[in-house]
Formats: sequence, structure tokens, C-alpha cells
Amino acid sequence: MNLISFALIFTGVMLNAAAQILMKAGTNAIGHFDFSVENILPIGLKLATEWHIITALLCYAVSVVVWILALSRVPVSIAFPMLSMAYVVNALAAKYFLGEPFNPTKLVGMGVIILGVIIISRA
Repeated sequence: MNLISFALIFTGVMLNAAAQILMKAGTNAIGHFDFSVENILPIGLKLATEWHIITALLCYAVSVVVWILALSRVPVSIAFPMLSMAYVVNALAAKYFLGEPFNPTKLVGMGVIILGVIIISRA
């Protein structure tokens, strides 16, 4: 895999991770809500106007374009498993930006993911 292909996959991973963190920040800003017929319009409007959510959706849209570019250069059997690196990025970002707990079990899981990505990328 060349540098451009890796950069495209890495950019896709980072955009997906950013979208997830922004989505969580947006739902934190709105707060807990129940799914009900009465809530469809008020909660829908809150979600549609929350800047975190809007930015997250933009990240997803850009990531689709980046992913298409990556898939035009790299076999999906190599590219898709590399998306699992988003789990690692999300866990770290959630700890630092959202204050979510982090423990040794997560660290071991992230190590397994990283090892798996290394093995697959060398195949």
C-alpha cells in the first residue's frame, strides 16, 4: 500500500471517529430523550439544528468520498479491516474530549485491534 492509499484510509478513519465524537457531543448537548410520537418533531428539530450533529453528518459525507477514493486504490479485504482503527481513535477521543472512562480491558482490546490491523496490512 502506498502513502496516498494509506493517507486516504487514515483520513476516512479520522473522519468517522470525529463524526462519532461529535454525534455523542450533540446528544449530550440535547440530553436524554424518549422516542415517542410526541417527540418526533421537537427532538427532530433539536437534532437537525444542533451544530455537533450537523458537523458529524458533514464528516460522514466527506468520509464517503474519501472512502470511495481509497477503495479505488486498495482491495476492500485490506481497506475495510483498517476501519477498525476507528475503535482505537474513538476510545482515546472519548476519554480526552468526553471524559468517558478508560480501563486496562479497553487498552488490551485496542492492542488486539492494532495487532490485527498490522497483520492484515502486511498480508
